[in-house]
Order: sequence, then structure tokens, then C-alpha cells
Amino acid sequence: MVTKLKRFLIGRPMKSHQLAEEKLSKLKALAVLSSDALSSVAYGTEQILLVLITLGAAALWYSIPISIAVLGLLTILVLSYRQTIYAYPSGGGAYIVAKDNLGISTGLVAGGSLLVDYILTVAVSASAGTDAITSAIPILHDHRVAIAILMILALTLLNLRGITESASILMIPVYLFVVAVFILIIGGGYQWATGHVQQAIPSTYGTAVHGITLFILLKAFSSGCSALTGVEAVSNAIPNFKTPAERNAAKTLMMMGVILGTMFIGISLLAYAYGIAPKANETVVSQIASATFGRGIVYYFIQTVTAAILFLAANTAFAAFPLLAFMLAKDRFMPNMFTVRGDRLGFSNGIIVLAILSAILIIVSGGDTENLIPLYAIGVFVPFTLSQAGMMKRWITKKPTGWIVPFTINTIGMLTTLTISLIFLVTKFSQVWLIFIFLPTVIMIFKKINQHYRDLADELRIDIATEKPAPKGSVIVIPVAGITQVVRNSISYAQSLTDDVVAVYVGFDDESIKKMQRKWEEWNPGVRLIVLRSHYRSIVRPLMKFIDTVEWKTAATDHVTVLVPQFITKSRWHNLLHNQTSLLLRAYLFARQDVKIATVPYRLKK
Repeated sequence: MVTKLKRFLIGRPMKSHQLAEEKLSKLKALAVLSSDALSSVAYGTEQILLVLITLGAAALWYSIPISIAVLGLLTILVLSYRQTIYAYPSGGGAYIVAKDNLGISTGLVAGGSLLVDYILTVAVSASAGTDAITSAIPILHDHRVAIAILMILALTLLNLRGITESASILMIPVYLFVVAVFILIIGGGYQWATGHVQQAIPSTYGTAVHGITLFILLKAFSSGCSALTGVEAVSNAIPNFKTPAERNAAKTLMMMGVILGTMFIGISLLAYAYGIAPKANETVVSQIASATFGRGIVYYFIQTVTAAILFLAANTAFAAFPLLAFMLAKDRFMPNMFTVRGDRLGFSNGIIVLAILSAILIIVSGGDTENLIPLYAIGVFVPFTLSQAGMMKRWITKKPTGWIVPFTINTIGMLTTLTISLIFLVTKFSQVWLIFIFLPTVIMIFKKINQHYRDLADELRIDIATEKPAPKGSVIVIPVAGITQVVRNSISYAQSLTDDVVAVYVGFDDESIKKMQRKWEEWNPGVRLIVLRSHYRSIVRPLMKFIDTVEWKTAATDHVTVLVPQFITKSRWHNLLHNQTSLLLRAYLFARQDVKIATVPYRLKK
């Protein structure tokens, strides 16, 4: 039943050689890996205006130069990550760049920040999509946590079906959003050019504003930089591209940069042209669409696809998190399970873990993740900064032909992203202080995992030239509770392995002991029976003492194996009717270093 349900939800298993068919074309990759970045157009301009409006409507014109500055930073990041793609075609992005050039600890900071950021991406995107639904249908507001978790579940199942299949489905809403925004920009631009625009709040470009400071401008700039989240996803996911992977990834990154930059600056210009100020109950994009097209079909089309893209922004994390986890696991900083491909050739363990962690975050926050956005943003800009610094070190160290220009680009980018990170830390400290606890904790966990794998390798390493298996005898101890088909089956199996087999019976009173001894003599299975008396009605304790005796006598020459008979019930609920002594016994024996444990199952038919 479970297998059939699994097949229905995620499809039939795929053969390993079909991995090449699961690679992404540029158009599909743009949909899968750019949804987070493109969705930020829906709120990037608004974040700038929210800071500027604190000084009054006259300050809103500053959104234009600030948006241009954000566009400049986007250009630097795109050019930088394009260089990263060609320098590190195996993927990994900021983690690989920082680890390779700045050291393992720095790489772990970048990798840990990105992993946390991807978890926050899913939680924030699901909550944003839920807010869009509950705004349209207020009666659902009390169920926002359940709706967000259902959204995550839907994306999880979609990604478990394979990256190609999920890309084919996600292309539709992503490209519809791009079309919708360009319709809005063209329509709004036409209205502006023809003089049909009436500013809601007049704001003259260049007007002197009382109280404006460099700190406020930097704060608005850093808030607008939230539109740059997700830019690094392409460089993390190079292995998902069709060959030539690095060239296709670079082209996809450039396409994403051009589309994102055009949409972002277009929305910012329209917001200024229409005199839009942020409102608590209506987004900037909604105000522009309403002023341009009225509350008709086009308006609701734009709002619908905007809500869809805010939800689907989470899919960037579902594409990038498993690959980054794979990179860290390959370097022995995360569990090996993240290196395993699932039935549909995706890193399914990474997908499932991401879904669980983001769902927990939504449950803990009650679906209100607004306070997590600054933490989400700084989780992006820390890896941005480290990646730029790593590339700077690479250019200085290798000094290839023409290295001055890319070095300059990376230097400007590093100083800018570092400044933005510091602004976030200063202005949003009450919301981002957790990063000072969380990141060191994550890095400590990474190093503990790595230490375990190194210790394990040291302990298991063998010298194949000198260390050979040492033949030993074998003593098999079979705990028995009576003479049954289960015991007969276990003795038969033990006798096929060795002649040295001992059955052990633990009795609580003289009558049961005598009865067992008499029946054993009558049965005579060819195996010696050892009878132990338990004064405290415990089976495990006297049995363990006996095993200690056997182990002491045979330690130098023989293996001691405890063969546990166990019947398997036909129905699972039948297990509730039995004492499960075999499970208890195995739990005790697992702690013993020199005793081997084996189970002989006997499957009941009724």
C-alpha cells in the first residue's frame, strides 16, 4: 500500500543512466533557479519606500537613485558569479569559493549561511503566498499555518518527482509573472508618456529633504537589496545543467540578471511616476496595477501571478539546498545520506529535510515570518561577501591574463555587500542577533560531523598487505522460552553454522524448570540445554551473566554469537499482544563489544 502511494505521488523509479535526461535546459533552469530572485521584484521597491516614507513623501524621489545603485550591485554580482561559474564548474557557489581561497572555516560560514537562508526562503515564501491567499479570502486567516505547510508539501512532492518534471510545471507561472510585470511596465510607461498619470502623492525629483542622512540612505539601499536574494542559486546548481553545463549556467545567470534588473528598475520608475507610497493593506505593485489598468481582468491577472511567484520562490531553495548539502556531505561536513540520489535521481533526502525544517519554522513562528526577513537577507549577504573576497584572493594568487578588471569588480562587490551586511547588523540587530548563536552552532556541528568521519576512517582503515582475517571457532547461544517451531527453526539454522550450540532457558520457579528439562530430554534436538534460575523474574540479567561466562571462556579462540529466535506476526497490531522480549534482549546486547547478535525470524501464517 505504501509503495503504491509512493509511486502515485512521485512516479516510478528511474535508472541511473537516465541522469543525463534530468539535466535542465536554459529556459527550464531559469524558471527553477530564478523564481526566488524574480519574485523579489514584488517587494524590492516597496522595501526602499518603507524606509524613505519615514521622512515624508518628499523623500520618495530618492528611490530612483537608490534603485539604480541596487541595479549596479546586481550587475556586479551577476558578473562576479559568472566568473565563479567558469572558475568552479562543479558548483557549490560561495561555499566552494570561500573554502578554496579563504580556508575551510570560512567556507563553512558561507555554506552554513546559505543552508539557513534556503530554509528561511521556503518558510518566508510559503508565508507570503499564504498571506496573498488569506488577503483574498479572509475567512482562511486562522488556517494560515496549515495552508503554508500544504504549500510546502506540494512543492516537496513536485521536486521529489524529479527536477525536469518540476521545471516543466514551474515554467508556466514563472514566465506568466515575467509577462505580467512587463505588461505592467509597458502599460504604466505608456500612461506616463502620454500624460495620463496623476501622482497620488506628489514628489519632485531633486527636492531637498529635511532630516535626510547617509545612514537613512544606506538603510534604504540595504532594504532594496532584498531584491537580490537568490542570485547565487545558479552558481550553486551548475551540475543540474545540460552540457556544456558552465556555459549554459553562465547564460542563464545573465538572462536572469537582465530580466530581474529590467523589472526592478521599471517598477521603481513607475512607483515614482505614480507617486506611490507604501500602504499597510496594499502592495506597491497592486497600487501601480490598479492605477494603470483599474480593477479589471488585467489587474487580477497581475495579482494572481504575483501571489503564485511569491509562493514558488521557495522552489529555488528546493533546487539549491540539496546540491549544497551534497557538496558539504561529500566533504564530510554533513551526513552521508545527503549524497544519495532517490528513485527519481534527485537528492531526495535534502529535499525532505528542507521541507521538514521549514515547516517546523512556520509552526514555531505561527506563520508570521516577517521578523525573519532581516535574518533571511543577512543570510544572503554574508555568503555574497565571502564569495567576492574569495574570488579577490583567487585573482591575486593566480594572476591570470587580464585579472585586474575582474579583481576590481569583485573588490567593489565585496566592499558593497560587506557594507550592506554591517548596515543590517546595526539597524536590525534585534532581529538578526540570532545569527551570532546559530552560525557558530551550525559550524560546530559541521566540524563534529567531520571529526566523526575522520575518526571512523582511522579506526576502519586496514593494511591489506599484512592484516588478514583470523579464523576462529564459533559458539552460538540460543535463548529459548519453550519448545516451539520458532526454537526448532533457530536450532536448525545454528547447527548449519557450527557444532558448538548452546540453548539457554531462564526459569522463575522449580516447577517450570523441571518441566522444561523433562520436555527437552524427550525432544532431544542434539543441543545442550543450560537452565538458569531467576529470583527477580528477569530474563535478561541471568542471561547476560551466562554470556559473560561463555565470553570469558572463549574470548581467546571463539566468536560468541547470541542467536535470538523471533516470530513475525502476520498483522502488525498482533505485536501489541506479545512481550517483545527479543527486542529488549537485542537492545542490551548492542552495547556489548565482543558479542555478535543475530536474529532468526519465523513468520506466522495466521
